Amino acid sequence: MAPISDSMRKISGAAIQQLKTSFSGWSFSIFMSMKSRIPLILLACGSFNPITNMHMRLFELARDHLHQTGRYRVIEGIMSPVSDDYRKKGLVSARHRIAMAKLALETSDWIRVDPWETEQESWTETVKVLRHHYNESVRLLQSRKEIMKSIQPTERSTENSLSSQYSVLPELKLLCGADFLQTFQTPNLWKKEHLQEIVEQFGLVCISRAGSDPAQYINESELLTKCQHNIFLVKEWIQNEISSTQIRYALRRGLSVKYLIPDSVIAYIAYHNIYTEESERKNEGDLLQPLKLHNTVVTSFE
Repeated sequence: MAPISDSMRKISGAAIQQLKTSFSGWSFSIFMSMKSRIPLILLACGSFNPITNMHMRLFELARDHLHQTGRYRVIEGIMSPVSDDYRKKGLVSARHRIAMAKLALETSDWIRVDPWETEQESWTETVKVLRHHYNESVRLLQSRKEIMKSIQPTERSTENSLSSQYSVLPELKLLCGADFLQTFQTPNLWKKEHLQEIVEQFGLVCISRAGSDPAQYINESELLTKCQHNIFLVKEWIQNEISSTQIRYALRRGLSVKYLIPDSVIAYIAYHNIYTEESERKNEGDLLQPLKLHNTVVTSFE
């Protein structure tokens, strides 16, 4: 191989430096663009029985979509498993569901599981879960502001940077599957005032599944139509119909669920022998707690 001349080295060095400069400028531009956007927290409520790769995938899809709007900067994702008092058929202990979610989310640097909902004495309505996490975000922001006040920055630019970083109140939106919109039509499942608060004050980010038509659900509801500006519909182009129900079915029959849920979760399930024929009969014949509270005549809801 012929030796590289000094002139070639200079050209290569200049090209590399130019590439570094361009990349650095691009990164800084992206950083400044994201910094000026509205901070947003995604909250997903559900059984997570067990957590699946699809549950985590929903957060990634939602974040991509919201970033592409140019308006938002997603700063956190929160999974809030429902309490045992929800009384859903086959619902295993919250202790196990929380533990499995923590294991699954060890690979994420922005999604976490929060046990607050499971720690309440009784089932907690979704709107109250949203209120709790919104109030927590406000409290955290105020704490950060107090910390910033006590710090004496060496440069004015640093002070301005810190103050702007912690001055904007984040928005909180409920992350859900598009079929969640259909439940708004289920008699006595939701209180009208709660639906209104969820959609108007918080907002929804709905991930569509194969065969679902979220636009139709919106058109069929006067409230959803009125607030559709606060409902973000996200299309999942890579269809993945993994469900916790299917996972439990496979586990009870000794079938492999590898690549459908994290290996750490598979190991946890096996060690504790969580999903069995007996566990699937838990709460069998019971009404969901919201249906009991609202005195509905519906006998089952999955």
